[in-house]
Amino acid sequence: MSDKDITVVHLMRHGEVHNPSGVLYGRLPGYHLSELGVRMAERVGEHLADRDITHVVASPLERAQETAGPIAKEHGLEIASDERLLEAENIFQGRTFGVGDGSLRNPGYWKHLVNPFRPSWGEPYIEQVVRMMAALNSARDAARGHEAVCVSHQLPIWVTRCFVERRRLWHDPRKRQCSLASLTTFTYQGDKIVSVGYSEPARDLVPPHLLPGAKAKARSGGGKSFGA
Repeated sequence: MSDKDITVVHLMRHGEVHNPSGVLYGRLPGYHLSELGVRMAERVGEHLADRDITHVVASPLERAQETAGPIAKEHGLEIASDERLLEAENIFQGRTFGVGDGSLRNPGYWKHLVNPFRPSWGEPYIEQVVRMMAALNSARDAARGHEAVCVSHQLPIWVTRCFVERRRLWHDPRKRQCSLASLTTFTYQGDKIVSVGYSEPARDLVPPHLLPGAKAKARSGGGKSFGA
């Protein structure tokens, strides 16, 4: 197998966001990294400093672009923008979500919760997978024989990994293995994904209550290999 046949695409979740009101910010503009989020992005930039990264692309949202900044700077690259890496659409965007004082107190929103398999409250999982896979493949083509970083958002990253690993797309959000500033890494042989890995270079910076899937196994280095 030639090194030219191998391309690595890191799908990175953005760092912590400054969100004092605790709303579901979704695709809303104006949500930037917090000071901690900036540190997370810098940590991942340091972690990837010695990697053969030739392409950096991010969701157009500020938090994703800011997360990509240290990585692009480390490798002397410009940050490309790809709308296919955007956060999932969600009917509760801009609102707090929960039972207490959240949107669930309003019976008018209950109709959006009837089908968790699609899901009924936002962009269908399969539509997220289609656009995310197209973005990953574009990044693969841009970095043939090298490595690329794509900065995106938790839910699109997780359902993409589920699709590649042949898992069901509907899931318990509390069990997603996709913490802040984590890397879900896809290794391609030619055009085919042959393995998926997962790592958390900034894990020590993430507050424990913000680590999704705390009960998930193989928090660092988890993943799956596929036959060539």
